[in-house]
Amino acid sequence: MKTSKTKLITGKDFVEILRDVLDKQADFRFQAKGFSMMPFIKDGDVLTISPLSGVSVKLADVLAVINPKTEKLTVHRAVGIKKCCVFLQGDNLPFPDGFIPKENILGRVTKVERQGRKVFLGFGLERYTIVLLSRMRILYPLLFMTRRILNQRNKSV
Repeated sequence: MKTSKTKLITGKDFVEILRDVLDKQADFRFQAKGFSMMPFIKDGDVLTISPLSGVSVKLADVLAVINPKTEKLTVHRAVGIKKCCVFLQGDNLPFPDGFIPKENILGRVTKVERQGRKVFLGFGLERYTIVLLSRMRILYPLLFMTRRILNQRNKSV
């Protein structure tokens, strides 16, 4: 009996497959890697990216983009929008990615699943508060302090 091998697709091959699927107006699901969007998207969460399909990008959307500085796939929140570009920032990062040209946007995160359950926190109306706190450069310190307090409380229990 043959055993199947799992092959991890990364980098440019991954982005090429993602683009091909979205170009066919289909959703694309994959497992998130990294911590830049914690606590709203965690390492290992399953993300569904949907094509924009002529719908304009909105403030607070979580977008899959090709970052022109790194040429890598990035999934971060739109904290500002101009006609030509979108200003992105990871929720768990102290500094923004900066302006990303709209042609670098691949799609929008439409679903986040954690351990088989849909994640809602960070994707409802509170996403506008997240944007406001990000733009004021308060979100990252607030998340940092919250984690420290929770860690201290867990250690004392």
